[in-house]
Amino acid sequence: MSTDDKEMSFLDHLEIFRWHLIRSAMAILSFAIIAFIFKDIVFDVILLGPKYTDFPTYKALCAISQYLGLEDAFCLRESPFSLMNISMSGQFSTHITTSIFAGFIVAFPYVFWEFWRFISPALHANETKMARGIVFFSSVLFLLGVLFGYYVITPLSVNFLGSYQVSNTVANQISLTSFVSTVTTISFATGIIFELPILVYFLTKIGLLTPEFMRVYRKHAIVAILILAAIITPPDVTSQILVLLPLIVLYEISIRISVKVIANQEKKK
Repeated sequence: MSTDDKEMSFLDHLEIFRWHLIRSAMAILSFAIIAFIFKDIVFDVILLGPKYTDFPTYKALCAISQYLGLEDAFCLRESPFSLMNISMSGQFSTHITTSIFAGFIVAFPYVFWEFWRFISPALHANETKMARGIVFFSSVLFLLGVLFGYYVITPLSVNFLGSYQVSNTVANQISLTSFVSTVTTISFATGIIFELPILVYFLTKIGLLTPEFMRVYRKHAIVAILILAAIITPPDVTSQILVLLPLIVLYEISIRISVKVIANQEKKK
């Protein structure tokens, strides 16, 4: 930490943080405006994609089904539900909310970079060197999480919830707000969850987490992961398992990261 950083008051730090927030908000707003303008791509191609039978995930499942000799067991021939809008401002408000979500997802690397610029001056030179590439890796993990949620969890959720019926006399007519909320929430949640290794890195750096602790409480963590998977997925076992498996892998990777951080700290001592 430099002398100038030490002499800065709390209000000075607050002012710097405020400008980081302003720049981040401007980036999100800029991409949100672009998403708002190109609503045909955002809605017809991306958000409403899991509703169509030619979605890549459905085509892949159908190909797997035919390869295993199950014929069309996993094939989706028609959408099990229809979308409708039941609110006067429903489509407009959904358009605005979705644009903001899209703006944040696209601007995430820049937002994280602004956050890193704020906290990096408080780190020592060797700590900053160890964290080199953290913006890149956090952005990659977030993107992988969003793609995993969109292409794996979302189609299964949409297909399960959209086709589930308590009676054949009750047709599924899903509101646009509910459908869009399901797609965006699952994709965004998995993106945040995939940041687990980054979180473990920082918690280990400040001494709040150790690899021994993570190993001892591995079973407890798996139970917590199961609960988390049940929260962000529909109530079917397949979707929960698909969320559980990458989370367990990320947990094991996080243990290795924690070990490496501790080893580097001991080496310096």
